[in-house]
Amino acid sequence: MAVFVDREKCIGCESCVAVCPVGALSMQDGKAAVDAEQCISCGACINECPVEAISREAVVREVKNNEGSDLWVMAELEDSEPVGVTYELLGVTAELAKKAGEKCCAVLIAADAADIPQKLIAAGADKVYVITDSRYADYNTDLYTDAFCQLAEAYKPNAVLFGATADGRDFAPRVAARLHTGLCADCTALDIAAENNIVEWTRPALGGNILATILCDEHRPQMGTVRPKVFKAAAADASRTGEIISFTVQDVKASSVELLHKEALTTSGSIKIEDAEVICSGGRGMGCVDNFKLLEELAALFENGAIAGSRAVVDEGWIGHGQQVGQSGKTVTPKIYFACGISGAIQHISGMNASDIIIAINKDANAPIFKIAQYGIVGDIKEILPKLIAKIKAYKEA
Repeated sequence: MAVFVDREKCIGCESCVAVCPVGALSMQDGKAAVDAEQCISCGACINECPVEAISREAVVREVKNNEGSDLWVMAELEDSEPVGVTYELLGVTAELAKKAGEKCCAVLIAADAADIPQKLIAAGADKVYVITDSRYADYNTDLYTDAFCQLAEAYKPNAVLFGATADGRDFAPRVAARLHTGLCADCTALDIAAENNIVEWTRPALGGNILATILCDEHRPQMGTVRPKVFKAAAADASRTGEIISFTVQDVKASSVELLHKEALTTSGSIKIEDAEVICSGGRGMGCVDNFKLLEELAALFENGAIAGSRAVVDEGWIGHGQQVGQSGKTVTPKIYFACGISGAIQHISGMNASDIIIAINKDANAPIFKIAQYGIVGDIKEILPKLIAKIKAYKEA
């Protein structure tokens, strides 16, 4: 929507000019005029105008890319292997593609394809588009965007799914801007309308207080990033067959970014919470940051354990955002989830309720977390955790 000034009604009082927060209004020949490039359509001027000379009007934009077919998944690699979210997205995309009567396709950009295309086909891809060059050995914003957009312009996908990872969150918006389409970020649910093949992207909104379903009904490709661990990867089927299509990028431009050094985000010996089999998670009920040492001690007793927490403790600075579980954090599906001092707000539960076993420890017997926990302990975490740690140590030493 754009702001429109009816010059016949305008009395030239300049009150709209005074309230515009971005300086998009000025006086021309004694009448208010709008700079469409600067206007953000906030409506401040509409409310201020004493004669109702300002209103919003729909802007009809030319749709240049409203055709496409097939659903694509961008295959993200780490140490020359697809990351977990790639397989998760292929599983759900294969289901959506079947519902839409289209193909599930994977896009692989790498220095060497090796046997990765076969793995992607086994995970659900009907086609794999392969772009290989030594320059694609590591993720590079400029080079990957150029390669992907050339491929998309040649084959015109209906929709593209990216993992909501560090690279995916950098890559997807650049592709969307280049292809003049929209992007729904950080999705937690997906569906497709079979009658028109429009993807229904669902994501947390308003600080995680509601879930919004977003449609891109005009432009193609439809695009979105999807959180890891929201969907479970389908079992690999080595008997599946698919088409492998090699694509050559034309006029590869020099990158404006040079990779100087790579360093793991996690410290030595630690793991990402989305990859952990046992998560020891704390909430505001932990009392203080020092009590998180108990969670660290508990997590260390398991071979694949990690500590995490709710948004409240992240806001307090007790743990980092990368360890946050919930709608505004990460979705996790460990074998065991210890919820310590966590009340069980819906925003947190949505990020961990698919855990195999949930063990809740809280001094409030009526805490909502107990409704979804398989095992619950009512009491003070400062008394219970040391006893639990001692019991586990004794069991391991026995």
